[in-house]
Amino acid sequence: MTQAKLPLQESVSLESLVSDITHFEQAIAHWDENQKVVVEGLKNAIEALHKEALTRLIRSVKQESMPALRQAVQDEVVYSLLRYHELIKPPTPSLEIRIQQALDEVRPGLQSHNGNVELVAIKLPDTVEVKLVGNCSNCPASTLTMKEGVEQAIKTHCPEIKNVVSVNTPVSGKANNTIASPFAAQEETGWVALANIDQIPKGGILTIDVDGLKLILTRVGNNVIAYRNSCSHLAKPLDKGEVIEGILTCPFHNFKYNLATGECLTAPEMTLQQYPVTMRGDRILIQCDA
Repeated sequence: MTQAKLPLQESVSLESLVSDITHFEQAIAHWDENQKVVVEGLKNAIEALHKEALTRLIRSVKQESMPALRQAVQDEVVYSLLRYHELIKPPTPSLEIRIQQALDEVRPGLQSHNGNVELVAIKLPDTVEVKLVGNCSNCPASTLTMKEGVEQAIKTHCPEIKNVVSVNTPVSGKANNTIASPFAAQEETGWVALANIDQIPKGGILTIDVDGLKLILTRVGNNVIAYRNSCSHLAKPLDKGEVIEGILTCPFHNFKYNLATGECLTAPEMTLQQYPVTMRGDRILIQCDA
């Protein structure tokens, strides 16, 4: 006897799934605390079952094909679900981004004295070269500025860096183990021009699509930051969310993100995925394969 084949079920849209979750969350919000405890217990039990199943699935796929697993994680829904269950680590900003974040911390103090600091080069595995400019370059207290300000900030953000060296002139060449700063004057391969800085609204965000990779750009002071246009909660797009005083609120479930750091204020472990950005004059370039 031949068994009849069942028709393939069409995949349910993400919008429909999110809409159902929102509907039930709104309904439960009006229940008393005893009822909410029961629902929360059921949710936790179901999530534990799902996490165990996903853990076993990942373990099996890893053994068969790591490329297939990497490709699956590129799907924003799969990515979000695995992040939710803490089965993949949140993306760590690149070393260059963390160094720039450290320098941004000390720049206001330097600029108040008509000075500044520039990243010259990163020499792997543990050395960074920087340059004090303006009044800070020949100030009698420049050694203290470097040691207590710049060096301390870099080592706090980048524990792997052991040596912070101040140079008088930019490094002219690159050894085999040297990564030139993405903020240097020359063009680097792997960077894609996105937009001009004046296209980003002050106090807001700009949506960009790079060959299917959806991003949001924001301005924090004179710096431009790029994030994946995907809420870490349920992977919904963030570009329609409201931005108030640097805080972006997801329009679907009100998850809040600090645009300066990518930190999720609602669930701190669910940070936004960040991409390296550099400037060429007013042009914004991003390293999409980071």
